[in-house]
Amino acid sequence: MKPGIPLIPISIPLIFAAGFFCRGLWQDASRAKPMKSTMVETHASRFHHCSMHPSIRQSNPGKCALCGMDLVPVEEVHQEVHKPRELKLTPHAQKLAEVQSAPVERRHAEAEIRMVGKVTFDESRMSYITARVAGRLDRLYVDYTGVRVKKEDHLVYLYSPELLKAQEELITALDTLKQLQASSSHYLRDRAQENIHSAREKLRLWGLGEIQIRNIEERGTASDHVTIHSPMEGIVVHKNAVEGMYVETGTQIYTIADLSHLWVKLDAYESDLPWIHYGQKVEFLTEAFPGEVFKGQIAFIDPVLNAKTRTVKIRVNLPNPNGKLKPDMFVRALVKSKIAKGGRIMNPDLAHKWISPMHPEIIKDAPGLCDICGMELVSADSLGYVEAKEDSAPLVIPASAPLITGKRAVVYVELGKGHYEGREVTLGPRAGNSYLVKSGLKEGERVVTRGNFKIDSALQILAKPSMMTPPAMQSVPHLPNTKLKQRQPHTEAVSTIYPASTAFLTSMEQFLKIYLRVQTSLSMDDQIQSREQVSQLRATIDNMQTGDMSHDAGQAWSMHRSAILKAMNIMESSEPEIEAIREGFGALSNSLILAVHQFGIKTALGLSHYHCPMAFDGKGGQWLQEHRKAENPYFGNAMRGCGNLKEILKENKHVHPIQP
Repeated sequence: MKPGIPLIPISIPLIFAAGFFCRGLWQDASRAKPMKSTMVETHASRFHHCSMHPSIRQSNPGKCALCGMDLVPVEEVHQEVHKPRELKLTPHAQKLAEVQSAPVERRHAEAEIRMVGKVTFDESRMSYITARVAGRLDRLYVDYTGVRVKKEDHLVYLYSPELLKAQEELITALDTLKQLQASSSHYLRDRAQENIHSAREKLRLWGLGEIQIRNIEERGTASDHVTIHSPMEGIVVHKNAVEGMYVETGTQIYTIADLSHLWVKLDAYESDLPWIHYGQKVEFLTEAFPGEVFKGQIAFIDPVLNAKTRTVKIRVNLPNPNGKLKPDMFVRALVKSKIAKGGRIMNPDLAHKWISPMHPEIIKDAPGLCDICGMELVSADSLGYVEAKEDSAPLVIPASAPLITGKRAVVYVELGKGHYEGREVTLGPRAGNSYLVKSGLKEGERVVTRGNFKIDSALQILAKPSMMTPPAMQSVPHLPNTKLKQRQPHTEAVSTIYPASTAFLTSMEQFLKIYLRVQTSLSMDDQIQSREQVSQLRATIDNMQTGDMSHDAGQAWSMHRSAILKAMNIMESSEPEIEAIREGFGALSNSLILAVHQFGIKTALGLSHYHCPMAFDGKGGQWLQEHRKAENPYFGNAMRGCGNLKEILKENKHVHPIQP
């Protein structure tokens, strides 16, 4: 939770938009006859509320306790409804709001995931031609890139003294074995046979094939040159040497790639990941062949998200028998997913099948081994695929129905006869033009798909729970219109004030002194000083003296101390330091201010209680400081003077409870 300048609340423009049809609602209500049912609309006296914070209401003009704006008069319409989130619109108001609704359905949602990417080489079908022995390149048979070669085609004519010596060792070993044929010593013949095997193995490891070794043995003479052959069929995509060049062991000469199979690497946004599974079919379009659709299968989903682009790499295996596709071509891809319950993918072609975990094109009806890599097949059901069944259909609503803000999603359910009920729902992922619903709705109910913002605005004007003001926020007290003055600390939130001992107030004064240093350091963006002072706060709270306290006072202080320690844990977290300290400082201030109001203070200077409505993304933050000019600890130098003075706390000279 980080302080910052919030966006303009959505409620302001919505209130003006709602005014038109709410006016029709109120006018119709004034002309209509009383209804016999329990839901009757009647006029009430005018009240005043804040246009930015509609939950702030009072009977007299004044200023908003949160933002300081002038309260505006509103004619209240009492709706005798059973639920606080219920609203009744007259037919005229419904027409003005252009309300439309759609049923909550149980059906298989369809999602189309569009991605972009490019064609790359299939890394499993590439080969490097390297020098396995030091020597000189007397001839390069492939002297430019792009040449297609077949398996066993000659590539390099290499001169190597080491190869010459190894061939002579083989010929010598063969001659020795011939001379020992007439010998009666089995030991000598076995040793000669081992020497032949060792010489052959050395030549094989240095790149000579069986045919080349056999030719040397049949010829009986060594050659100072050897030909290197291609180990596979493909295209020479890189050439790293020239004729006459001396090479060492391991020097790369060519790179050969088989372009009959390629990879396509796509970028998938993290919000699309629920609809992407291993083995899914993917369709591609390219600029080179407009209108022609290429098809492949997802073979790999990167387990790590790219923090900069917020995307995940998806790799697709793509056959390319005609060679139309070229590496580095840009493509536009499409994945179609049909969604069942729990986000599982419906695919009749894969349901109850067995698939290779390395090669998704290998699909079988029963367990077995992959024809390409020999790995054991896995069931497609374990990868998230199910067959199409009616009972597997999820509950879905149109994407325009929910009003989503932060962690909450609100829909308005049509109850009939102009009645609408706001309801919080738990949504699953979005699938095309629909949202999956986890809880909060039943099949057959109707939700508002058009006009829901206007209904929500009407509830905001009436200070009822809405998208912007959930039920938990409705408990905000209707603060009286009072002018700021120096007074003894008192808030509506504190119902009990406890006597405090001299020892306790002395310890509290010491704690407040260090707290004020932290507040000053944060207001000046001094991270180093604030970090050091946090450590001092920890030592002070650990050594706090409570003195003689009643049982109730001890329990109250224990609750405050527990909250303060939790705030200290936040302030002492590592990253990002200044923001963590500010977040913990906000929680610390909330608990400390309540404690000061309940137990009093012992400081001759007095303290100023300030509030900033824009801190922590519009949720607001309060703090104590010594000076009368605001020194905002949540924004630092960016908005150091931002804050509203709420009260001035005076010294508790007689160490008795502070009276309101």
